[in-house]
Amino acid sequence: MQLAGRVAVVTGAGQGMGRAIAQRLASGGAKVAALDLNFEQAQESVAGCVDPSVCMAYACNVSDSSAVNETFAAVEATLGPVSILVNNAGIGRAPGDGSDQMYELMGKRNEEIANGEEPKTHVDHIAFMEDEGWRGVMGVNLDGAFYCTRAAVRSMVNADIKGSIISISSTAAQSGEGAVHYVTSKAAIVGLTRALARELGSRGIRINAVAPGPTNTPIMNGIPEQWIKDMEAAIPLGRMAEPNEIADAVSWLASDASSMCTGSVLVANGGSYFF
Repeated sequence: MQLAGRVAVVTGAGQGMGRAIAQRLASGGAKVAALDLNFEQAQESVAGCVDPSVCMAYACNVSDSSAVNETFAAVEATLGPVSILVNNAGIGRAPGDGSDQMYELMGKRNEEIANGEEPKTHVDHIAFMEDEGWRGVMGVNLDGAFYCTRAAVRSMVNADIKGSIISISSTAAQSGEGAVHYVTSKAAIVGLTRALARELGSRGIRINAVAPGPTNTPIMNGIPEQWIKDMEAAIPLGRMAEPNEIADAVSWLASDASSMCTGSVLVANGGSYFF
């Protein structure tokens, strides 16, 4: 996809899907701003770009609106007005969210079912999720997408340019499978996408989302190996997605090849769930 000369901001670009997306957009000719909480990892992503000289790494906590505004100002000053944004930064757990207890209880319940027993263990994740844990995930996954989208739109409007904004949702937004804070945040991304597509269409700013299924990224760390095997077995294509496959979907939405697409959710989940 030809993206020559366009400035693309990718959040959570230090590893996994974010790194693959940043490098894929750079291979299409975009000048990429790789944002990540971990600056060294963002630098490594930039180093792997086709032309690192026109890409920059930035340390940024997307859940902090002031930090986001400062980072976007720096991107504009160095690379130019933003015409592509990929809201990729996301987490599946946070301190105080009770994830360890949830996994322990789910393990017991699954064991009871596997043994042919009537399950007596209840998960009740929400009952032991603290405010801190809820806000931690929502702050990155939803607030971060809002803060970055707002900053990108301001850049596009001020420069009077059309643009493309892509947010990473999840199959979990439709299936409901997963922790309540994660599922809620990813479902909200779909609502944000559709509302903004209507709002910003007259300016030629396209807003879309990509909904991956299970993907081979660090967010899968900590999930029991057997659960991952069972997860893959339930996917019609028989495997998790690789980060570069999601990056290809994002690149298409960022390019003019998808010029009539806005308010869409591109599902890339191997058939694990049908929207």
